[in-house]
Amino acid sequence: MEPLPSLHSELSFKEIPGCRSAEELKEARIACQERLLEQKPFMDLYTWIQQVNRMHDEIGRRAVHIGEEHMKGAGFGQPPARYAFVSFGSSGRQEATLWSDQDNGMIIGDEVDEEGNRYFQTFGEVLSDILVTAGYPKCSGKVMCSEPMWRKTLSEWKQQLDQWSSQHAWEPTRYFIIASDLRHIAGSQELSEAWCSHFQDCIDQNIELIPALLRNTVRHKATLNVMGRIVTERFGEHAGGFDVKYGVYIPLVNSVRTLALQRGIVETSTRRRIEKIILLEGGGLLLENVQDAFRVALKLRTETQTEWEEGFISSSGYMSREQLKDKQIQYDLRNTLGVVRRIHRSLQRELRAAERKGR
Repeated sequence: MEPLPSLHSELSFKEIPGCRSAEELKEARIACQERLLEQKPFMDLYTWIQQVNRMHDEIGRRAVHIGEEHMKGAGFGQPPARYAFVSFGSSGRQEATLWSDQDNGMIIGDEVDEEGNRYFQTFGEVLSDILVTAGYPKCSGKVMCSEPMWRKTLSEWKQQLDQWSSQHAWEPTRYFIIASDLRHIAGSQELSEAWCSHFQDCIDQNIELIPALLRNTVRHKATLNVMGRIVTERFGEHAGGFDVKYGVYIPLVNSVRTLALQRGIVETSTRRRIEKIILLEGGGLLLENVQDAFRVALKLRTETQTEWEEGFISSSGYMSREQLKDKQIQYDLRNTLGVVRRIHRSLQRELRAAERKGR
């Protein structure tokens, strides 16, 4: 997918293209994120997030170049086949924060041989390590090009997508959902396009897939009680706080993604997905509420508590008990959670209708 259009002139990330090592990339990233933080008060939310993700993309592309050079220096030579470096997760959706971890993969051309596969195994590990040095922690779910599950030839990827889309249990459906956010970063655009084309074929050819997607989407713990009050954490280090990522942001992302996949919308950005759904459906109060709620969720996500370590930012994703005392935050969060509840109820009705139809 193409980057979202900017409403303002783009920030300069001039430090990134000249980096020749992971350490240089780390220093460039620190300089660029400082510039982003300086400009944040003066930029529209969506524009600022777009710039954050443009930085991530440029770092990803430079990491690929540095990785290739490392492989040559280590005696592996040039890449033995075409490949595409791709992103998933919030990076795939162009919604990554300054503390997002790795969510990436690799598509390798079918012309690769056994020796070439060994090259890409090492290359995937090298690339993941470069990104760690540059401030991207390894994904706890192991969605990384260093892992065989997310580094495959195009034919292997097609077989994997076929399996995930035809097995409607929770886990294969979850993997298919993760895959749906794929976005090309570097390498062969042709491979990424072929992957996306097959992904869409999987949706078109599996009528039972949509109910499976709906079942996964509506699985969500309650975040408003029967009185309409925010349900906060009861125990642990975040007691009294609220998990913005999994309590409000991810439920909205998942709901919009499912609505988009149902309608054959080929986008990865949640914002663009909402816009295209509204255009296709001719508007609608609930959809417009979802659009507004998503913007609030992104805003709240940028305001969660953060910590600094060695020039990098980390966040638990929680708003603290103290932050939740702010009346505006309470109001925004409660309204947004109300939208989450309404869109989930709508999807639950669709699921029940689909299940009745399938009997």
